[in-house]
Amino acid sequence: MNVVKFDDKIIHVLYLFLYITEIGGIILEKTKMVPFHGTKEQEANLLQAIAEMKDEKGSLMPIMQKAQDIYGYLPYEVQKIISEQMDIPMEKIYGVATFYSQFNLYPKGKYKISVCLGTACYVKGSGDIYNKLMEKLGIAGGECTSDGKFSLDACRCVGACGLAPVMMINEEVYGRLTVDEIDGILAKYE
Repeated sequence: MNVVKFDDKIIHVLYLFLYITEIGGIILEKTKMVPFHGTKEQEANLLQAIAEMKDEKGSLMPIMQKAQDIYGYLPYEVQKIISEQMDIPMEKIYGVATFYSQFNLYPKGKYKISVCLGTACYVKGSGDIYNKLMEKLGIAGGECTSDGKFSLDACRCVGACGLAPVMMINEEVYGRLTVDEIDGILAKYE
């Protein structure tokens, strides 16, 4: 079996330009690069965790979980450190990070927006609300604005079906929404 190794530049280009999401089909979208602000202390903590666990069988996921605990997400730069320290190809690290929903490739914003795309909300227009938020914020689902203020995610149910369509910003629930209300709601957080 031949193993294809991708140059780090190619992987970084994939990070910068392609994001695959499934909402009504597979959509390719440009992503926004959020500046990485890791500290030397965080890097030292990650290197220590890797040194302690790397020789254990099945240690990749626990190391990635620890890295996410340290940084809050798994940006390219953190995946690169894990790859180099464990001598594991970047494409394997990226594959694990994108396969398991517990891992985030982008930081979460100060204001975490979740739009319910469960059946009750979706049939009442939450897909349009989600699309409006992507347009207004200039980000795709799962991403964070470059200023770190907003992040956007889709969820399947928030348990408020009677208020459909529903969106949450942090712990605040907004129900019976229309697309026209989005600008006013976001303005409260500016």
